[in-house]
Amino acid sequence: MWLIAVVALTTSAASGQVRVEHKVTLDEAVELALENHQQLKLSKANVSFNRAQQDVAEQQRLPTATFSASALYLGDALVLNTDFSKLQTVEMPNFGNSFAVQASQLLYKGGAIKKSVELAGLQTQLAELDLENDVQSIKFLVVSNYLDICRVLNQRQVYEQNRVLAEQRLANVLKQYEQDMVTRNEVIRGELQIKNLEQSILTARNNHAILSNQLSYALGLPDDVLIIPADAIGRPQVQAQSHYVDLARRVHPVIRSADQQIGMAEKNVSLIKTDRIPAVSAFGGYNMQRPLTTSTPVMDLYNNTWQVGVTLSYNIDNLFRTKKRIQVGERQTAIAREAWGLTLQNIDMGINAAYTKYWEAVQQEKLMEESKRLANENYQIVEAKYLNQLAITAEMTDATNAKLEAELQHANAAIGVLFQYYNLLKSTGTL
Repeated sequence: MWLIAVVALTTSAASGQVRVEHKVTLDEAVELALENHQQLKLSKANVSFNRAQQDVAEQQRLPTATFSASALYLGDALVLNTDFSKLQTVEMPNFGNSFAVQASQLLYKGGAIKKSVELAGLQTQLAELDLENDVQSIKFLVVSNYLDICRVLNQRQVYEQNRVLAEQRLANVLKQYEQDMVTRNEVIRGELQIKNLEQSILTARNNHAILSNQLSYALGLPDDVLIIPADAIGRPQVQAQSHYVDLARRVHPVIRSADQQIGMAEKNVSLIKTDRIPAVSAFGGYNMQRPLTTSTPVMDLYNNTWQVGVTLSYNIDNLFRTKKRIQVGERQTAIAREAWGLTLQNIDMGINAAYTKYWEAVQQEKLMEESKRLANENYQIVEAKYLNQLAITAEMTDATNAKLEAELQHANAAIGVLFQYYNLLKSTGTL
């Protein structure tokens, strides 16, 4: 496992900004991202929008009802002779008004309303699956940044440990220089090595600040905090590759979205086919109108009527248009099926690549651990010879560089194992 360097208060060398450390575990970081990441807020809003549309589609089951009222001025009737000359003027009730209530209910159209509601439900489910997929992406983003911070802190600790050794070695060289046992050149070499290590430490510190700033946006934290990993992540237990393939085919949101696309295409075809079927509706109404113009003379009374019945309607042009629309819908269904197959292939290939890379990272860690052991052993031997003036400066420099490089590679390899494990989980949609 790696070690994590802890700082209480850090000043960014690039900007001079004081950053206060904020310790966060990986689980806490993921939870904060799921609560605050802007992409997830957008995805959740899209889910709410589709649910509202589904509610609107459900309202198609309800009957339609209208109410109307009118007021009018009715002029006196002018009676003319056959030669269009005025015969007389008949006085009429001049004020008139009417009230009407109408209601209708679709009884049957091949299940068009039911299929429309089901299609809206599938669209809502698709939006929910998009949200699940975005959750997977955000989790992986947070895990990647978190592990990058761990990697940078490990590198910094390696540099600082080697700086301590370099300072101790320089102190010994200075003693030898005072005794005229070595030249000034040896002292300069030691000082340059320390400066190089300090430059690497500065770079690691700034990289930590940059990564922390990027992660703080995802977590919804202030941008002046310096995120410090608060726990060590345990080594994962990995199962056979077939387990992850089966798991992905059951739960991966991308595969389930492809399934939903097929379902939506099939439902759309069945909805189009309902246009071949006539619509049967029930209706009813009540009307109240004055004056009563059907009598002679016209009387200032309300005429009240009501009616109920059934209507049958059919768009004749659907006999010619529906067939082509069904063909288009069936082609969309075929495309959705092919897309499902391609999605399955891509998921399988992604799992295979992630699984292979995980075990490659495990092997690399073992190799780097052995390299680190050999480099440290070589360093100890050369250092003892150097202090006893049995080795030249070039040998000491080579041993120091080899030790530093091996320690950095080992620290990176340990983080690489964890990264590849989480990448494997993401490839199955179960991160």
